[in-house]
Amino acid sequence: MSDVSDLSSDSAVYKTLLESTKAIPWKIDWQTMTFAYIGPQIEPLLGWSQESWYSANDWAMRIHPEDRDHVVNFCIAQSKAGVDHEADYRALTKENGYVWIRDVVHVVRNDQGEVESLIGFMFDISERKKTEEKLLILQKELEALSFKDGLTGIANRRQLDASLDREWESARSSRSPLSLLLFDVDFFKQFNDLYGHVQGDKCLTDIAQTLNLAAVGPRDIVARFGGEEFVILLPETDALGAQRVAKRCQRLIEKQAIAHAQSPHGQLVTASIGIGTVVPGQHMSTTDFIQAVDRQLYAAKQNGRNRIEMVQIGT
Repeated sequence: MSDVSDLSSDSAVYKTLLESTKAIPWKIDWQTMTFAYIGPQIEPLLGWSQESWYSANDWAMRIHPEDRDHVVNFCIAQSKAGVDHEADYRALTKENGYVWIRDVVHVVRNDQGEVESLIGFMFDISERKKTEEKLLILQKELEALSFKDGLTGIANRRQLDASLDREWESARSSRSPLSLLLFDVDFFKQFNDLYGHVQGDKCLTDIAQTLNLAAVGPRDIVARFGGEEFVILLPETDALGAQRVAKRCQRLIEKQAIAHAQSPHGQLVTASIGIGTVVPGQHMSTTDFIQAVDRQLYAAKQNGRNRIEMVQIGT
């Protein structure tokens, strides 16, 4: 390891400045790929002594294995091209931990334009990385919440719309059936008026979780459509399969036995269900499909509630 005078003129002031900063200065000779200098700050940060940084290989082997290949290859390629660059990576400590480093590299050329040396600074960015990771986790949590109904915990209308668009295109390309069940909790206004909004919210949550039990396909989506209306989206499900799911929902809701003194159906909470099945084509949109299923739900309510109405829709 040569003296810091290799970096500049023999200046005690310059050396003091270099070695008092939190950034770790270093220099590598390009021809020999050996360190001409590395600042003493490296030892308290990573545990490796100044003297142990002999060659570029020492630097490479002290990069986390998951980061090593792409960082080393990137830095070599940029250096050969004479391009200043920077890289973030996890540097291994002597005690088998790691520290996030940002390496900022300046390529020094000689009068002939050939690469002569690399000069750079290592910065400890561990705290910044921790903050970024926390923000990323928070962002994912917020994204998950944005697709979840705040009351019932099931998917909300936003997620339903996204899922329906995706499954519609999938069904259209594969020419497979797609079914939609639309539910309306019968006489829910009367339930709220009689038992209060707290019990009304509990009723909706219980119904939502009950419908969740009825959906068994890996891509089935149970969502709150709005108010006391719910939807089950059933990819790759024909009319017969959709009818089976609807009847299972009826049985599960009946098994819940939620009291509703003003309901004519056994003084229990029930639901009306509209079903639609389609193999999507060019002449129908998802909005058309939902409206067609909604008409079946309306028919179920008009025909006495606590019943199922269904249609197979041509496109």
